[in-house]
Amino acid sequence: MSGKSVGPQMLLLTMGDVCGIGPEVLAAALAVEQDTRLCVVGDPGVMRRALQRLGLQLPVVTLESPADWQAAAGLPPSCLPVWQPEGLPPDLLSCPLGQIDARAGAAAARCIEAAVGLIQSGDAAGLVTAPIHKEALHAAGVDFPGHTEMLQALAAQGGALKPVRMMLANEELRTVLVTIHCSLRKAIEQINCAIVLETVRIADAALRRFGVARPRIAVAGLNPHAGEGGLFGDEEIQHIAPAIALARAEGIDASGPHAPDTVFMRARHTEARPGAFDVVVAMTHDHGLIPVKYLGVEQGVNVTLGLPFVRTSPDHGTAFDLAGSGRADSSSMRAAIRMARRLLA
Repeated sequence: MSGKSVGPQMLLLTMGDVCGIGPEVLAAALAVEQDTRLCVVGDPGVMRRALQRLGLQLPVVTLESPADWQAAAGLPPSCLPVWQPEGLPPDLLSCPLGQIDARAGAAAARCIEAAVGLIQSGDAAGLVTAPIHKEALHAAGVDFPGHTEMLQALAAQGGALKPVRMMLANEELRTVLVTIHCSLRKAIEQINCAIVLETVRIADAALRRFGVARPRIAVAGLNPHAGEGGLFGDEEIQHIAPAIALARAEGIDASGPHAPDTVFMRARHTEARPGAFDVVVAMTHDHGLIPVKYLGVEQGVNVTLGLPFVRTSPDHGTAFDLAGSGRADSSSMRAAIRMARRLLA
């Protein structure tokens, strides 16, 4: 029954690093988010172990192809469908939980590659990724610092890399990052007018696709008090303000540079007070992610902007200290699945 199209709304979920909590939060989420449009890309034995540790009776159904999930007859009404791509290490259950293992890194990378391949062939529309461990990737010889860069390269299909950005979002706040996985020193060196303008354009285009008619984009400064007129640094004067001016000339509702220690409070949306902005563009990884994560990791979702397909992930890492305990919270994974569904609607 393989080879049949699974339809444009199929969501693939990669199992992440098998030594971390990825398989467990996936299993817990899928026990709640039952949907014929969901299929795990990973190792069936690993997923069975995760279900057992959680005390869940959900049967694992191994598919020859994700197309089987909708095409096959007689599957249990509630089950966990898993498609195992070729090339996974054969001994993943022997990988020690809570530790870095090259086999786990290789398996995580292979699942991502295979899932993107299915999307590119038209067999799926979107991707939700469980957490991977960067050191395990490197131990496996995978030369990417994280999901974002790997997905960017896979989406290029041999052509030029298209610009992508990381957005972290929950019900109260959205942030888009200019720079991501590099040292703070390198991040500051990378900031220039062109990269800030590109980020603002990507954020504006993405929010319009998500249904925001005219996104209000607050651009945060880099330095304390957004540089205080050059007293605390001139990146705002040299690079950030000119980028905002160019964006506004294109019709984008961008403002700033705003002081990075207060702009997130102004952008936060609550029932008591609507936010002044729809999204904040932050210059560095921690500037942008700390405020969203402080509001609650359990509801945060990472969305990769600029890809030719939907990709979301939970707002947490592999949590080696919780692996195998059954105590990992699946809320962020469920939020990532729901976000992907909304973006595909």
